Amino acid sequence: MNLTQLARKTLEFYFENKSFKPDEQTKKKYNQKKACFVTLEKNNQLRGCIGCLEAKQELWKEVQENAINAAFKDFRFSQLTKKELNKIKIEVSILSKPKKLNYENEKDLLKKINNKMGIILKKGFNSATFLPQVWEQISDKIEFLEHLSLKAGLNKDAWRKSEILFYEVDAEKE
Repeated sequence: MNLTQLARKTLEFYFENKSFKPDEQTKKKYNQKKACFVTLEKNNQLRGCIGCLEAKQELWKEVQENAINAAFKDFRFSQLTKKELNKIKIEVSILSKPKKLNYENEKDLLKKINNKMGIILKKGFNSATFLPQVWEQISDKIEFLEHLSLKAGLNKDAWRKSEILFYEVDAEKE
């Protein structure tokens, strides 16, 4: 069983008020502690995306938890319905450990970031991230960072004086 199948089975069982228990082979295959995001799309539009930036538990558990949270706890969307489930495409993104991006100024930052990076923006108590897949919708670096600043609840220019971290993902898509 792969990770997208695990996420789908978890949601199918959830709609039946049951919890899906993966087999021992799946648990063993995905027993390392890794951070991940589960993204749901319907008609090529985002329908839910929840995850974590730091590994807290085994990957198979993280995928199950994030699948349920993406379907039912992403505040940007209404809860997923059972009828929608067969129209949903699932993507699981496994994250590398985030690293601080050292840069001297805005120009240096723009030179160092690229569309293979997931970016985390931190300023004070505010933070937000975009997976590398977001570059497909927002390819302009400044616009990308402005949207990320807004997502963090800051003004669009906050990226200019924020801590920036980056990570890479290994994505599995249905």
